[in-house]
Amino acid sequence: MLRHAVRGFRELAGNKWRLCAALALASVAALCSANAAFAATSTSTFGVTMTINASCTIVSTATLNFGSQGVLAAAVNQTTTLQVQCTNTTPYNIGLDAGTGSGATVNVRKMTSGSNTTNYSLYSDGARTVVWGITVGANTVSATANGGLQNFTIYGQVPAQTTPAPGVYTDTITVTVTY
Repeated sequence: MLRHAVRGFRELAGNKWRLCAALALASVAALCSANAAFAATSTSTFGVTMTINASCTIVSTATLNFGSQGVLAAAVNQTTTLQVQCTNTTPYNIGLDAGTGSGATVNVRKMTSGSNTTNYSLYSDGARTVVWGITVGANTVSATANGGLQNFTIYGQVPAQTTPAPGVYTDTITVTVTY
């Protein structure tokens, strides 16, 4: 009988333990769901801004190389490319100065080798009839930007002329973008 009583007590104690564990789990679950029911959020917004100013950049210029020549009995033609990038819809003008040769003008530029010179010209058209100069509204190339790189061909010509002394003839042209 005592044995039955001890076993009954153990079963009752085991059931209480299970009951306590079940109640504890139920309490934790209720507490968690109560917190979830009381969770709140708050939102807000913020602005994002940037100002784009009209701007232009000369991205690249390449040397205009007329190569190696002998007697200048006929015109020597060559081209090079100029790349410009400006902010979209920006109108601009590209000008080329007379260069650094002594006595040069935009109509007749001069490459030099020591004290010797040879004449050449730069044009904005393939027919080589429109001299490319520096005066906005008169002899520059005008364009409206698309926001990307824009390529412009510079058409050069060394006309037939009295051939100067042998040497390496050079000049430097300054490109100006006005916007």
